[in-house]
Formats: sequence, structure tokens, C-alpha cells
Amino acid sequence: MVTSFPQLRGEAANHPLARVLRTVSADSCPGRLNFHCHTTCSDGSLHPRELARQAAAIGLEHFAVTDHHSMAACPQVQAALNELASEGVTVPTLWSGVEISCLLEGCLVHVLALGFNPDHPALAIYLRGEAVVGPALRSEAVVAAIRAAGGLALLAHPARYRLSHQRLLTAAAAQGFDGAEAWYDYAMQGCWAPTPLVCEAIAGALAERGLLQSCGTDTHGLELRGR
Repeated sequence: MVTSFPQLRGEAANHPLARVLRTVSADSCPGRLNFHCHTTCSDGSLHPRELARQAAAIGLEHFAVTDHHSMAACPQVQAALNELASEGVTVPTLWSGVEISCLLEGCLVHVLALGFNPDHPALAIYLRGEAVVGPALRSEAVVAAIRAAGGLALLAHPARYRLSHQRLLTAAAAQGFDGAEAWYDYAMQGCWAPTPLVCEAIAGALAERGLLQSCGTDTHGLELRGR
């Protein structure tokens, strides 16, 4: 089964995925951890089963599929992992994940929801295949829904928006985000690697605020090691 946490109790620090995210560093992705990738169930090119095969072949320990507003790939990925495990292949732990659009400081951003209960009604409106409109698009509403479903809310690729990552991280911290994607390939290279300086700055800002750091390839192509 997909690893999730049905009800967040106390602070985010008690979430089981938080223990994994505390180990994130510049060299965690793409070989050990990957909490941002896409399949054909949204705007990716990898079939869910192929993504699962590549995740196992790379040797990932933990990962999440974060299609936009969709959990359709998750059962297919888990089924493929189960088949590989039955053949004696070491497979990674799959955490529930989805990428949700929202407004933060009036800027359209993406939030990675991780480790939540996919069946919780609070998230249903965000799992219909497209971004919502109205009050539910506000970041406060999105974070509240993720929390209600027992998940963690992390700001995706903070340096890809029209507002500075400094401003967005300050706002995210004030609104109860649990962290952000610190390590990201803004240069979009063929083989994923974190972008110097900007990633270090984001990681430092998160550490100062006591927030969690994530990492991910944001794969949309055919190779899980690249974007």
C-alpha cells in the first residue's frame, strides 16, 4: 500500500515522512530520494508502471508521484512495485503525492502535498484533474486541506515564480507550510543536478525557519533521472 499518514497529530515533526525529509541534502536526488515526478496521468511522458520500474532500477529508497491534481497513477505505480518485489527486486517506499496549484501572495504557485490520506474528503476538490477556482485556490485553503488529510504541504520549486523565493518562503512560513523543495534543477539539464547558489540559498532559508527540505526531479520526460 502507499505509505501515508491518515491524521496529522501535533506538529509536522511527528509525521513519518518528516523523518525522511530531515535527511535530504544536495546529493539525495536523483539516486536516493525523489518527491516530485509526473506520469501520463497528468503532463508527464512516463507510464506509471514504467516510472515504477525506473524508480526501482535507480535504487530509490523513497519517492512520490506528484501528478497535477490527480492520484490516478498511484495504484498503478504501487501495483508495479508489488510485482517487482514479488520477483525479489528491492523496491522503494511510495508515498502519496500530488501537485496542487494555488495563490500565494497573489502569485500562482504549486504546492506538493505529500504523505496524506488520498481518500480524505478535504482533498477531493483538488484531485479532479484541474486547478480549482474561487476561495479554494487560496494557499491557506490548500494547506488546510492537506493538513486535514494528514499530509505535509511543501512549496514546489520556489525560484520559478514571478515573485522572489525570499518573499514566497516568508509568506509560506507564515501560512503554515511545512517546507519547500530546496534542491531542484532550474537549468533543466539532461541529467538532473541541483542548481548552485539558488538551491543553497533556499535550503539555508528553510533551515533558518526550521522548515523541511524536499528534493525532486520534476520529471516530465522519459527518464526519471532528468526533467
